[in-house]
Amino acid sequence: MHSVMRIGAVAAAALTAASICAGAASAATRGSDAARRGIGQVVFVQTDATTGNQVVVYRRADDGRLTRLAVYATGGRGGVLDGSVVDHLASQGSLTYDARHKLLYAVNAGSDTVSVFAVNGSLLRLRQIVASHGEFPVSVAVHDDAVYVLNALGGGSIQGYTVAGGYLRAQRTWNRPLGLDPNATPQFTNTPGQVGFADHGHDLVVTTKANGNNVDVFPLRGDGAPARKPVVNNMPGAVPFSFVTDERTGFLYLTEAGPNAVVSFTVHEDGKLTRQRTASTGGTATCWITESDGTLYASNAGSSTVTVLHAGVDGTMQRVGTTPTDPGAVDSAASSDGRFLYVQTGANGILDEFAIRPGGGLTRIGAQTVPNAVGGEGIVAG
Repeated sequence: MHSVMRIGAVAAAALTAASICAGAASAATRGSDAARRGIGQVVFVQTDATTGNQVVVYRRADDGRLTRLAVYATGGRGGVLDGSVVDHLASQGSLTYDARHKLLYAVNAGSDTVSVFAVNGSLLRLRQIVASHGEFPVSVAVHDDAVYVLNALGGGSIQGYTVAGGYLRAQRTWNRPLGLDPNATPQFTNTPGQVGFADHGHDLVVTTKANGNNVDVFPLRGDGAPARKPVVNNMPGAVPFSFVTDERTGFLYLTEAGPNAVVSFTVHEDGKLTRQRTASTGGTATCWITESDGTLYASNAGSSTVTVLHAGVDGTMQRVGTTPTDPGAVDSAASSDGRFLYVQTGANGILDEFAIRPGGGLTRIGAQTVPNAVGGEGIVAG
């Protein structure tokens, strides 16, 4: 039911490898991918531009290639963590689709706000801008009527909301400080990486990266409220960055930027994680991860590659191959039909397009230059 990981003091080598990771992303689980079919053949990409954050909308053709349709201002500013290189938020989940309520959530790190868009296929309508009740929001997660935002600076915090009538309402008693060292540097390796749900929404999981090397798990009450304090699982030197859960098996798959690996975990009712298997990616700065139809796609920002892993029902992972990308592979998303993968590359703000072959391997089919998106992150695919 509940799960967390703790990861202690980080070795200098681990920090060196992780220091290339500078970004946030939206990774798709099997369940959320299926739900996204409601938005049709569309891809949403967030720019995180400090002059004015935007969401760029692309139409996906039957062959997987993208055509830009529109650009929507979020009404807030993007942000840049000190030391970041190719992904300025150094997180995953900065752009999140809520299929139940047909809403799109975008963080405005430079404004300490979250924008709420109503979604009608490829059309977006800015409905609301809410305070994140913290400093520098970087990740959003949704389950049923509960939404949580992760704030990265000032020691880190989570803030919970409920959704009603297409609007977010902050629940002020659902705010929890993470108690991280606010002065640890560089910022992008010493800020929390992702907030997300596990165990079918019974737990809220937060990764802290090198600032403690922990995965914090907050058990949730029936109304969505978090426990006062998390269960903390520590793994020295791992630099836990992002994760996805596989609804077939219940395993949580975590990227470890220190050893450049993906690890499968069992989530227990006492809030602890048990390590099952570890798979090296063969890349550097392994930070982001997407799951589609039992295949894992891990982005390696330092080596500009995506590692493809087949996930077994017993938690084992077998490397299928490694595919080169444009410089600085960060966030990615798979199409809901499992046929295509889209990878943001932050060095030049390029979105790479791949067809997914039988067995999970990738074939490059094209690329798009996203306007004002150097260092940007956040992607959703229908």
